[in-house]
Amino acid sequence: MGILDNVREQYLKGREEEMSLEAYLDLCRQDPLAYATPAERMLAAIGEPELIDTRKDPRLSRIFSNRLIPRYPAFEEFYGLEDVIAQIVAFFKHAAQGLEERKQVLYLLGPVGGGKSSIAERLKKLMEAAPIYALKGSPINESPLGLFDPLRDGEQLEKEYGIPARYLTGLSSPWAIKRLDEYEGDLTKFSVVRIQPSVLKQIAVTKTEPGDENNQDISTLVGKVDIRKLEAYAQDDPDAYSYSGGLCLANQGLLEFVEMFKAPIKMLHPLLTATQEGNYKGTEGFSAIPFQGVILAHSNESEWLTFRNDKHNEAFLDRVYIVKVPYCLQVSEEVKIYEKLMRHSSLSKAPCAPGTLEMLAQFTVLSRLKEPENSSIYSKMRVYDGESLKDTDPAAKSFQEYRDYAGIDEGMTGMSTRFAFKVLSAVFNYDNAEIAANPVHLMYVLEQRILREQLPEDTQRVYLEFIKGWLAVRYAEYVGKEIQTAYLESYSEYGQNIFDRYVTFADYWIQDEDYRDPETGAIFDRGTLNSELEKIEKPAGIANPKDFRNEIVNFVLRARAQNEGRNPSWTSYEKLREVIEKKMFSSTEELLPVISFNAKASVEDKQKHENFVTRMVEKGYTPKQVRLLSEWYLRVRKSG
Repeated sequence: MGILDNVREQYLKGREEEMSLEAYLDLCRQDPLAYATPAERMLAAIGEPELIDTRKDPRLSRIFSNRLIPRYPAFEEFYGLEDVIAQIVAFFKHAAQGLEERKQVLYLLGPVGGGKSSIAERLKKLMEAAPIYALKGSPINESPLGLFDPLRDGEQLEKEYGIPARYLTGLSSPWAIKRLDEYEGDLTKFSVVRIQPSVLKQIAVTKTEPGDENNQDISTLVGKVDIRKLEAYAQDDPDAYSYSGGLCLANQGLLEFVEMFKAPIKMLHPLLTATQEGNYKGTEGFSAIPFQGVILAHSNESEWLTFRNDKHNEAFLDRVYIVKVPYCLQVSEEVKIYEKLMRHSSLSKAPCAPGTLEMLAQFTVLSRLKEPENSSIYSKMRVYDGESLKDTDPAAKSFQEYRDYAGIDEGMTGMSTRFAFKVLSAVFNYDNAEIAANPVHLMYVLEQRILREQLPEDTQRVYLEFIKGWLAVRYAEYVGKEIQTAYLESYSEYGQNIFDRYVTFADYWIQDEDYRDPETGAIFDRGTLNSELEKIEKPAGIANPKDFRNEIVNFVLRARAQNEGRNPSWTSYEKLREVIEKKMFSSTEELLPVISFNAKASVEDKQKHENFVTRMVEKGYTPKQVRLLSEWYLRVRKSG
């Protein structure tokens, strides 16, 4: 089937289908979704979660304390927001069960560019999944069940059609009451239509925004008289009314109220009765208009604090279900947000040097964290990302200790994801000759942007220190390793040889036995073994060689038992990996003529240089980036 046929088929699926009231009641007997509340339909659209057992993943177990966490496919691209999504789903679950949440406004509170609007858009999309059933011709798409009185008809409806009495509100709209009078109480004259909610057509899903303080009135929520109809109808006739307000359009669905607390309080009053009593008054003298729907609001913290601190708003505060939407505080999840942005742009094909997105994510996350006590903020960032630092930073605290000290508002300030996107755009377009990104250009652009943001002086100083004191230093180590591993052709084999030899020597040294080299037949006594081991340990500054050797040998013996008697990979033990790398790179003088881009003294050096560039390109760098990063690294090494 072609694309055009597909579009037509989807369109036809969404068309209204008409049926009699009796046929609708028969449908309710088979399909509870035919009379479900908006919260129940939302839950059905969100679907069942995939339960992740975090005990099986070391990184997740540290972040989530070995809990079972739900991941919802409907929100799979909302990275780092597991807790937020869980709270939103809990709201709909409790509302669907008929608890207090069904009478509350779902309110997303968070900083700019934190994802509130994206969550709102996704919820509106999910509300389109299941159809609604409404009285044909009703200007507010009201449920046919509003025609029945819970006291008079509830028991019989439940017995005959299986519809629980709690779904009967007993509220008909002024339009339906007028029709009922015209039909002399004959309900069979009403028809029911199956309608697909639609954001584009404003059917059961709509958006309201606060207008100008001076001229905004409640009609944007409740509708108003249509003056063109006053020739034919009296002013208080339901047919003279324009049901164009947000509450009218969003009945049986979802009303999104953007920047809600920027609206004057008089404008919010209809929301109180709509949520608490399931109806609201129009601007004319007819009866109340029913509302069955979810009200979703969102705004920034400053507006919320102003609103909350006004004593006149207490009645409203009690009706708000707050979900805080902080910035992402996990570097690897923040990277996924940038990757998602790039996938949806032409930059998805542009070269991005390894470490670029990670560096940007580290900067934005650092800006959002609260400075810890007696520990570095960089270590805190790594612990928040699920790393274990017990071997590398004894001062690092546990995830929970950092969280408890930071308090509940961590992540509500700092640099936004939008700021990061703008920085990323500038980095990719920094070089006129090549659309590509690399960390050196990123650091330069970040510095320029921070100076242009006109931040408070203290904040500016802290942010610049993040770049110079943490990111540049760590990147010099990282790119140094990249360059050195590309220089050493048989890098991993070389490292494994040093590892195996070290473990063997340490084992014999601990046992106090001589070692015979199987290839050369040379004998190593304990003193010789010690001096060979020290050649590896000294460049790394190992303070207590005896303990270190015992630790390594014990680790290897345990690993062999699970690895069919083979030694583990030389990179598997962080401490020894660092020791070996320092040994391998302790003498980098021979590196300089190979990696520098100056004219080469010999054909052999030229060949080595070309091989080095090729291996760097294989790692994901462009030739131009290899030159830039090599020159930056040599410059940093000289100045260091």
